[in-house]
Amino acid sequence: MADEGIRRDEPGEVPKQFQNEQASAETSTLMNVLGYGPHIRQARKEAYKAWDRHATAKMRGIACITTGSKAEGLTSYLESDVDKLVVTKSVICLEDGVDSSSVPVEITIFRSCSRISYSGHCRLLLERYGTHVSIEVYNALCDDGFGRGLLSSDLYVNHLLNFKLREGIVQHERAGPSTPKTIGVLKRDTVNALHFYCPSILTRWAARHRYWPSADVVREVVSLGAFVSPVGVKGSDYEHVEWRMCFNTGENVLINNLNDTQVKLYVLLKMVKKDVLQPQKKEVTSFTVKNIVLWIAENNPHSLFHESSLFHWLYEGLYALRVAIDTKELPYYMIPGRNLMAACALDHEQKRSWIATIDEMMTEGPRMILRLPIIRQAINAHPEPLRWYSGRKIEYEMLQLICMNRFALGMDEETDVIIQAVGSRQKEIVREVMMRMIMEGARVNDIRNVWISMLM
Repeated sequence: MADEGIRRDEPGEVPKQFQNEQASAETSTLMNVLGYGPHIRQARKEAYKAWDRHATAKMRGIACITTGSKAEGLTSYLESDVDKLVVTKSVICLEDGVDSSSVPVEITIFRSCSRISYSGHCRLLLERYGTHVSIEVYNALCDDGFGRGLLSSDLYVNHLLNFKLREGIVQHERAGPSTPKTIGVLKRDTVNALHFYCPSILTRWAARHRYWPSADVVREVVSLGAFVSPVGVKGSDYEHVEWRMCFNTGENVLINNLNDTQVKLYVLLKMVKKDVLQPQKKEVTSFTVKNIVLWIAENNPHSLFHESSLFHWLYEGLYALRVAIDTKELPYYMIPGRNLMAACALDHEQKRSWIATIDEMMTEGPRMILRLPIIRQAINAHPEPLRWYSGRKIEYEMLQLICMNRFALGMDEETDVIIQAVGSRQKEIVREVMMRMIMEGARVNDIRNVWISMLM
């Protein structure tokens, strides 16, 4: 069995030959059918970028940015939470040593202090009030013990949790830096962040020797800058006043510049995390997997990533995940000094179990993907009904994204002919799917369950 697996020639070497090339190509094609192909990914990304533009235009002084799997085009409308970064334009945080004289007077300035914080985190000291200070910033200020204003991450989030929400929105408990909400069937994780200007950090990142990304993409990532989100290091003496440095817009650009095989590697590793490892306490997250893929992309020639090499890179990704779990070490791609596994609640028994599972997968060869329910179900399905249903499901989702942006523009179902036409076609699709389900012997009791399942 081990002989059928995907083997490394030598750790770190360029492979002499890719094994399981046909299985790799067939899996890549199957993932296109399931909604992970380049065209639908691009359509999703463009839809959420449009939503961000509409929302930002409505909210004066605030920028809305979709992050995570929705910005990456990797999940359908209801498949996972919608991650949003909400950034106030009236505050800027400056890295120590950066000249603040050119910052407009209306903007409040904080200075980052990283000397006693864990890598990738900082405290924010007030340098200057702007002409208008938001209530959430003012109420989050405290004294650092030396008469200087210090912005508390805890107070900042807790103030935002007390905002009165419109009817129909359910606020949930804080989760790290985010304030999760449920809006009907939609789940949204919102992180309220601040702009962070940190040229030296980004210069160090840009200067690394790499195969990927290209120089143009590196410059774009640097130009987008960074943010600080309101969360400290668990267990730190300064946790309540620490902020975490993040590069969400830059990471969106990086993921969008992966090639098709690299993206599918990312999707498969996320499935392994969710469906095989099944972490209960966020010991391993999608962010963990994302960083593994970014490191693999940076450290290997771009030409080696093609549809026939997918299983080779899946093996490499599993190997990297195994090492991260075993050593409890994984450098953050943007700031390598920050260990993403440092604060994970991974006990010895869990670690042993996951390492054993990954070892088993790495000996199974292409059969390893049968552990992933969505892939296994698709392989076992007859090709014709699979393609038929996937086509309807993708069309239904694309129509839903059109509606999402029409509503974001302020249109309503009573007067907007586009929303009406989209709704009419969606009803037709649901009827077609229900009729086919009934003809094939399935029981259909609730039309709502059908349309929800088509958006999952």
